[in-house]
Order: sequence, then C-alpha cells, then structure tokens
Amino acid sequence: MFTHGHPFGRIRAPTSSSEGPVAVPLADKFSPAPREVRLAGGLTALPGLVMFALAVALLVDSFTRAEGGTENVYAEVVYYAVMGAGTIACATGLVLGKTWARSPGVVVALLLVGIGWYGAGPSGQPAFGIPLMVVGVLIIVLLFRVPSRAWALGLMEGESEEDAAWRDSAEGRAARREREENG
Repeated sequence: MFTHGHPFGRIRAPTSSSEGPVAVPLADKFSPAPREVRLAGGLTALPGLVMFALAVALLVDSFTRAEGGTENVYAEVVYYAVMGAGTIACATGLVLGKTWARSPGVVVALLLVGIGWYGAGPSGQPAFGIPLMVVGVLIIVLLFRVPSRAWALGLMEGESEEDAAWRDSAEGRAARREREENG
C-alpha cells in the first residue's frame, strides 16, 4: 500500500488504516498535483487576468472615445479575452491537478520569457520585461522539478521516469494489452 504524503500526485494515500481514518491534508483532497504544479498554476493565471483586464480597458476606452474605427478595437478585445480565457483555463487545470495543462503552462511560460526579453532588451523597458522573465522562468522551473515530472508521468512507487515513459508509450500499452489478453 502506498504511504501518505508520497510526492507523486497519482499515488493515492490511504483513507483509513487498521487503526482508523488517516488524516489527509486539504491540499491533497483538492488537487492530486504536487505543490509546485499548483503554484505554477497560480502564477500562470496572472497573465490571463492581465489579458482580461486589458480587454476590459480597451472596451471601456472605445466607448469613451467619439472617434470612428472601433471595429479594430472590438477585434482586439475579443483577441485578448479569448487568450486570457485560454490562459486561465490552463492555470485552472494546473491548480486542479490536470496533467493536460502542463504543456500549455510551459508554452505560456516560454511566451512570458520571450515577451520579457523583448521588453527588457530591444524595447528598453527593463521594469516591464524583467518581472515577466522572472515569472516565466519560475513557472518553467516549477513545472520541471522532480515532483512535477513524476506527477506528469504518473510514476508509481519504485518506478523510474524511463519505466513510466515506456509504460505509457505505444509499445508499453501494446505489451500491457497482450498480458491482459493472455493472462
């Protein structure tokens, strides 16, 4: 039986023992993901919220101006709202422990690093660019720490990363089906 407090998210802690119920921390009940993944999800939500705020600001600004040409502004509002919604969906997936959200989370982080680099370097706005780069690098580090990788691979107790990758590969799934059919 797996022990409580195991660092890998897919390994479930026992809910009771021969001596009675085992206390499970609220964070483990809420999300099967390690703390690093949940923290990365919280950081990933920040750019999504900023995009929503930008969409609202553009929309409000378009109503206060008496000038024409608002079609482009509405397209921008929709663009930022959709991008913000996608980023927040990714962040929510990470916080809730959904493994599908890890790859989009890495993409968001890489975009933050790129935008931050451009802001700090060619645009000459280090006060804007450096914090973006720091957040992007922090998200990447959190998503590639050992507990995060183990969670993403669905490691079982005593299993190496290579074994887990083989188990979930096409060859590993075929071998498992063959064992099930013959066994």
